[in-house]
Amino acid sequence: MMKRILVTGGAGFIGSHLCERLVNEGNDVICLDNFYTGAKENVWHLIGRPNFEIVRHDVCQPYWAEVDEIYNLACPASPIYYQNDPIQTTKTSVFGAYHMLGLARRTKCKILQSSTSEVYGDPTVHPQPESYWGNVNTIGLRSCYDEGKRCAETMFFDYHRLHGVRIKVIRIFNTYGPRMAQHDGRVVSNFIMQALRNEDITIYGDGQQTRSFQYVTDLIEGMVRMMNSGDDFLGPVNIGNPGEFTMLELAEKVITMTGSKSKIVFRPLPSDDPKMRRPDITLAKAKLDWEPKVKLDEGLAKTIEYFKGTL
Repeated sequence: MMKRILVTGGAGFIGSHLCERLVNEGNDVICLDNFYTGAKENVWHLIGRPNFEIVRHDVCQPYWAEVDEIYNLACPASPIYYQNDPIQTTKTSVFGAYHMLGLARRTKCKILQSSTSEVYGDPTVHPQPESYWGNVNTIGLRSCYDEGKRCAETMFFDYHRLHGVRIKVIRIFNTYGPRMAQHDGRVVSNFIMQALRNEDITIYGDGQQTRSFQYVTDLIEGMVRMMNSGDDFLGPVNIGNPGEFTMLELAEKVITMTGSKSKIVFRPLPSDDPKMRRPDITLAKAKLDWEPKVKLDEGLAKTIEYFKGTL
């Protein structure tokens, strides 16, 4: 059955892959984006499809439409962008959640919030289960994003308890793949672009801090499964790849895979940069029968190929 689905932040890196999946499944998709970090190029191949429309709109303002489902992805997700205008970042997370929850309440539709592993801050528990409340600095450079997303989660559960809104909350861990912005400051795109240009690869700190990297198609599968799960499972649920790599390991892997002449250089660690990040995905396995399928080497090969095409 065709569903009418609203995707906020639909022209972003993750949003464009989600729109593509939903359109290909035969749904009627509205892609909402203010193009602060999203790009029309990401959804260019969908424009002209009869079941896809793109609307320039900022979720800090109300939006009205008759829809069956809402995926709320609107928010800058890389430190360069969200620290560039921190007040707007907080507003996007909080007002965006407020306006989309209002729309979901009015249309009685199901709504999914794309939260983030950043709600765990610089974790003291490893790996991070959903029951962990986090270790977050409320007044740091990253707080606009971390606290904005935490507040959005709060609002989602309050709308559910007070108004019976059908909510779904996922916490996304580091995701990479084609259509990442070249200069968004995220580690995978940074390393690949520096390697392809034979520039020095910049590692902040000693390179021993760890991250877990999931390929974008694995995330999209998790999102769709969460949206389609029963109304008794609200989340939050971690969607991420538990494979854990140090920054140094990732840099060396990228250099090898690109055949680059780049050298690794070290710079001071930015404030509040988490030392460890790895999801506990026990809940996702049990409730959604989901786990990531794409290995890092396979995903990196596809991502490197994409970035070669952008040079």
